Formats: sequence, structure tokens, C-alpha cells
Amino acid sequence: MSLLLGVDIGTSSAKGVLTTPDGEVVATAVREHAVSRPRPGWAEHDARTVWWAGFAAVTRELIARADAPIAGVGVSGIGPCALPATTAGEPLRPAILYGVDTRAVAEIEELTAHYGAETIVERGGSPLTTQAVGPKLAWLRRHEPRVWERTRRLFMASSHLVHELTGEYVLDHHSASQCSPLYDSREHAWIADWAAEIAPGLDLPPLAWPGEVAGTVTEVAAERTGLAAGTPVIAGTIDAWAEAVSVGVTEPGDVMVMYGTTMFLIEVLAERRTWPGLWGTVGVTPGTYDLAAGMATSGAVTDWLRQLTGAAYEELTEEARAAGHGAGGLLMLPYFAGERTPLFDPDARGLVLGLTLDHGRGHLYRAALEGTAFGVRHNLEAMRAAGGEAARLVAVGGGTKGGLWTRIVSDVLGRAQELPSVTIGACYGDALLAARATGLSDGAGWNPPAGTIEPDPAAGRIYDGLYELYRGLYPATRDAAHALAALSRAPA
Repeated sequence: MSLLLGVDIGTSSAKGVLTTPDGEVVATAVREHAVSRPRPGWAEHDARTVWWAGFAAVTRELIARADAPIAGVGVSGIGPCALPATTAGEPLRPAILYGVDTRAVAEIEELTAHYGAETIVERGGSPLTTQAVGPKLAWLRRHEPRVWERTRRLFMASSHLVHELTGEYVLDHHSASQCSPLYDSREHAWIADWAAEIAPGLDLPPLAWPGEVAGTVTEVAAERTGLAAGTPVIAGTIDAWAEAVSVGVTEPGDVMVMYGTTMFLIEVLAERRTWPGLWGTVGVTPGTYDLAAGMATSGAVTDWLRQLTGAAYEELTEEARAAGHGAGGLLMLPYFAGERTPLFDPDARGLVLGLTLDHGRGHLYRAALEGTAFGVRHNLEAMRAAGGEAARLVAVGGGTKGGLWTRIVSDVLGRAQELPSVTIGACYGDALLAARATGLSDGAGWNPPAGTIEPDPAAGRIYDGLYELYRGLYPATRDAAHALAALSRAPA
């Protein structure tokens, strides 16, 4: 019997898994790492010491525990990112990370004005936000000209790993579709004229689908990782999309609801759809497209409350459960780090309305869970307005543990959510894609549902009224929030 290896480079750790061809988990491994924040608004990873070293460490640990040869390697990573490199693939500076890095705000505004917001969405599928790669490259060209003079290649976490393993320079179509405004999601090709203006001299990578074999492990990479030379390596993709694959969110109408530090949603589509308040991308498999949404905070707010109160999650969860629907008359806007979709407002701010002296930490915790659930509903309504169906919801991520948060979301949505059997994350999807690419499995039956959370209609009626109040709070307080945001940036 052969095994499959999947490794994902996340924001705070590298995670790996060994599986059998039918999806049985043989072993897992984790290596933690940190995000570098050298300046306010910056978020970076060193590709050598974080991405490649993390992959090598996890892989060596897993190989030591393997009782059969590894037939294929799948990789994924945070994205979209911008790692400038030489023709030989040597990194020239730390990688600029995805939407958490906000340095290119001026370039976003300039490029949007230059090409036109509607034209950018029409050609690429997504508006320009801090998530987009094009403005990050424009920032690099403007602010670090010496680095730019030597820049010839562009990598993300997954494509950097592929290059280190195989020597191949390739990027998957899905990741490329997040390189706005450089990729045409209709033509599945780079937009040559825009790329020449934004990133002159850059040799954009050839494109492949995430599950296609990009190359095989070289002798040099074999020595570093312990993998056998000649082992097939797939092109890979961005971690959230690999996680969607891991839980079977691959058919049109499927939606992944990821409960984590931030809330993230991906819906698979049969046809290309766009919406100004969402990200529109090509899918992981040929012939599919996606709508994606992401809140700026979710679990981050509950962690903030945990640290503020000094209570354990278990205590707060039980107190929130006792607080009941509506949190004793509290309503929270969870915009504690601005908001991404569907507002795209970095100056939105958090708000708790209805506080009295009778409220305690359990009420606040419940209001945070309900506020993020309202945010999920807001994003799903935007997806439906864009043409999505949301026929099936699958809940994933650390926030699904304990049951209260997922219960609240189902009640707010009036929709059932499936819970998968295996919740390892993106690395499990990497292994599944590798199994398909090597012909060892079609992936059917890899991760069947372990249970379903059904909504409570009575709770739903309460939440319907609260949701209307929630939707009115942002426009009613936007100007004040923006003024406070500006005040927070003013010199002391």
C-alpha cells in the first residue's frame, strides 16, 4: 500500500498529514511559526525559514512515522501572497501576505481609478482590496525599487514549495485568479497588457489546475525532506480552498462555512458570477467558479473577550448558553478590525448596543457569537444576490467545537449545517488532491458527514427581528465609526 502526503503552510503553523488512498489518517504533524509585523499594517513571512523550513520539518517527522512509500505530495498555503524572487527562484525579501497586510491602500485606489472598478470586476471577478496581489506588486515597485529591479518571478506559499521540491515555476489557476487585476477569470489566462503596466519585467508563471502534477521531487529536495526523488507533486492552491476540498465542498451549490479567527465562506458555482462586495474566483477544478466572503474578525473577538475577562472558553460558553437568544438585549457589530465582505470598510468599528448594569461577560460572549452569525447571514445574502444557491452548508474549523456557535449560526440562517468526520484542515485536502492526481483514488467517500445541525424555528423568529436591527446599525453609525478610526490614527 502507498501513502499520500499533504502539507499546508498556514498563518501561524505548518500542518501535515499522511493518509491511505481511501482517506484514512495515518499520522499528523504540526510546526508553529510567527507572522512578522515590521511596521503597522504589514504582515510578512520569510519563505526560507517559515515556508520551506516548516514543510521540510513536518515532512521529515511524517516520513519517520510512515510504514509505506509516499506515492504523491499535495501542498497548499496562505494566500494570495506576493513573494518576489530572482529568475533562479531566490527570494528577494519576505513575502507580503494576504489581506491582513494593508500597506498598498494607495495603490488599490490608484489602480481602481485607472482601470475602473466595474471593468476590474468584469475581467477579473473581484474588486481591488487588500486581498489583491496586483496592488502589492505596485507598492513593491514604488517603495522598494532595488528589490523590484531584480524581481523576475512571483511566488505564493504553495508555488514556492512546488519550486523548492521540483524546480518547476508554476501557479495554479485559482491562486492566479486572486492576483487581481492581473488574471482574466473568463479566459483563464494572465491579462498581459495590465500586467505589463503594473509589474513590468515580471515573468508571470505558467498556469496549472491545483490537482495537476506540476513535477517530481528532485535529488536536492529529496535530501532536504526525506522524500524519494521522483515522487509526484501537485500544483497545489490556497489553503481555504484546499480545506473546502477536504470536506467535500466541490459541487455547485456547496458552501463551506469556516469558523476560525476570521469567518470565511466559499460557494462553488457552475457559472462565473461577480458581485462588488464579494470575491469572485475560478474554482479548484476545471469548469467551476467560486464566490468567496470573509469577515475581518469572528473568533478573534471571542478570544479578545477571553483575554479581557480571564475566563476559560468553557466557562464563557456555558454562561453564553445560559444568556439565551438575544443575549439579554445586547447586539454587537463584530467589526473590531474593520470589515471585509460585503462592506469592504477598513474603518468600520465594533459596537455593543443595549448594555445595562445587569449584563455580564456571558451576555457579551453570546452577543459576539450572535453578531458573527448575523455577519454570516449578511454574506450569504450577498452570495444569493450574486446568483449563488447555497444548497448545502458544511461547517469546518476550530469554532465548530462545543456546539453553541454552530447552533446559533444555524438558527440565525434557518439552515442546516453538516459537520464532516475529519476536520484536520487544508493538508487533508492536499492529500486528497494528490490521491486523485496519482490515480490512487477518486476521493469518493473520503470524508462523510459526521452529523447535522438543524435550525430551531422558534429561535429563528427571534433572530429575524434582531437581524433587521443588526443591518441598520452599520449605516446608522458609519460616520461616527470613521471619525473614531481617524482619531485612533492621529499622533498622540
